[in-house]
Amino acid sequence: MRRRIYDMIEKAEVNDRLSAWYDRFMIVCIFLSLVPLCFKETNAMLKVLDYATVTVFILDYGLRWWTADFKLREGKNSFVKYPLTPFAIIDLVTILSSLTPLNSGFRVFRVIRLQKSLRALKLLRYSKGFHLMVRVFRKEKEDLLTVFYLVLGYVFLSALVIYQVEPHTFENFFDAIYWSTITLTTVGYGDYVPVTMAGKFVAVLSSLIGIIVFALPTGIITAGYLAELDPSRKKRKD
Repeated sequence: MRRRIYDMIEKAEVNDRLSAWYDRFMIVCIFLSLVPLCFKETNAMLKVLDYATVTVFILDYGLRWWTADFKLREGKNSFVKYPLTPFAIIDLVTILSSLTPLNSGFRVFRVIRLQKSLRALKLLRYSKGFHLMVRVFRKEKEDLLTVFYLVLGYVFLSALVIYQVEPHTFENFFDAIYWSTITLTTVGYGDYVPVTMAGKFVAVLSSLIGIIVFALPTGIITAGYLAELDPSRKKRKD
């Protein structure tokens, strides 16, 4: 029985209708749980919808915890480790955000609504494309980390140069880091603008390098995605 429940609540297999319907039901519940977040004021119907969906989430969380040994395959340790897994944490936060008694405080209420919006992340559990992308990131993590370190290094170097070239434009080094980041990403908010020729040259160079640097992870991810997609397509054909 526990094995069948595990098969049902995990991603739907090709010939498992019950699992497919369970996935569809959970996706509908996730979307319905987001409806109350679209309104500034609540009413009885929205409260009922909120509590009904969170009840479903509690049952789903309980079933997943009950069958954690099939997923993690670590015996009794699975029941201890499961609440610490990423999706279990997301599930727990979305549940607690509806059950907490602190809804009376305005600021706390805003934080709680932000936590509730994490329910949208529950949809990732049912996305095959997301799990495919996770595998791509795991396989290409070394190359992506190299690019990430390159970006951090250049942001720091660019900020250091512009801070020395235009000390009157930036009040502190953090402002230079902020400017370097938005310039490297070619966003350019315009709240910090270089006024000297040397500063403008640094800005142009930073923007051009930003285009090149941010193209690197795109190519890495695309190549990894295509490499991961080919075996998946072969399995579907077979």
